[in-house]
Amino acid sequence: MDFDFTWLLWGLPLAFALGWAASRFDLRQWRMEGRQAPKAYFRGLNHLLNEQQDQAIDAFIEAVQGDPDTAELHFALGNLFRRRGDYDRAVRVHEHLLSRADIDRKDRDRAQHALALDFLKAGLLDRAEAALHKLEGSAFEGEALLALLGIYERSRDWPQAKRIAQRLEDAEQGSFATRLAHYLCEEADLAQRGGDGAKALQLLNEAVQRAPQLARGWMALSALKAHTGDASGAFDALVRMNQHAPQSLPLAARALADLARQTGREAEAMKLLQASHERAPAIDVTEALASLSSGTEAVRGHYLSHLEREPSLVITTQWMAGETLSSPTAKASVQKALEHASAPLRRYRCAACGFEARQHFWQCPGCQAWDSYPARRVEEL
Repeated sequence: MDFDFTWLLWGLPLAFALGWAASRFDLRQWRMEGRQAPKAYFRGLNHLLNEQQDQAIDAFIEAVQGDPDTAELHFALGNLFRRRGDYDRAVRVHEHLLSRADIDRKDRDRAQHALALDFLKAGLLDRAEAALHKLEGSAFEGEALLALLGIYERSRDWPQAKRIAQRLEDAEQGSFATRLAHYLCEEADLAQRGGDGAKALQLLNEAVQRAPQLARGWMALSALKAHTGDASGAFDALVRMNQHAPQSLPLAARALADLARQTGREAEAMKLLQASHERAPAIDVTEALASLSSGTEAVRGHYLSHLEREPSLVITTQWMAGETLSSPTAKASVQKALEHASAPLRRYRCAACGFEARQHFWQCPGCQAWDSYPARRVEEL
């Protein structure tokens, strides 16, 4: 049977026409999807600017589905999940990015950093620590070290915190001398509680050498020497603190007065406290001066001197305690009312977050900031 070439003549143009039609259909579909993806992206951006995070997430998911190879959309989506507190989904997005073989080293480091932040925000400190260590040698190494420092501070791992702070200082990321001194003081406190006074003394001596302007080191050194019976050495430590950090003397005023009485150095302590009072009246300094004074008139004189330069309800309460009223009952009632009214004014307030406490903290319990508590009480701020 002979083959009929007529069908071939008709079939070739028909196949060409069908192929051309199919390509045009695919091209139109590709263009349509390409237009829809940017529209979804810009719609998500608009929702984000209007602080509509849920709608922005839906739009970015649509954009990612339209263009799954775009890393920027994945980063935007993962960051939105983290900001909303949906840490599981943020982790999945960033782990998906890390599993892809087509992203370059820069985006891979960026995804690793984002994943570490996901774990950190979720409170998974061990997984965050492991993720941050993988950023060594990358462009995010500085940020990773700072995050690691925060983790070790929260977990109170002071040797590791010292190591990271020293690396940051060696890398010229700023001065970490004060923080390192705080870590040494924390280690000294642990050593003293464990009965190793020699190690505590060594750590505190290192702390005051590293950051002599930090009052905490001198005060801790003074307390340790007083605990071991060296009252004179404890007094000398506070004198040196006053030389390097005179603005912090109010924190040590009471201890200075107690040590002065133990060592017979009341005149020297009075001179230091009086000089501090002349610079700027402080409640604790005035009370220390009054405790070292003999005679009612001398005590009243210190209180009145403070009130003449700076009004103070706390000092008024102290002065009132030594005054005589016609009615003992009235005096007791007035005194009680003054003490109640002045109690909140004796607190310390964090300058970073406003957290108030009866005692002075070197690290704020509220915001974890170091040295954010002024040496003066609320009434004096």
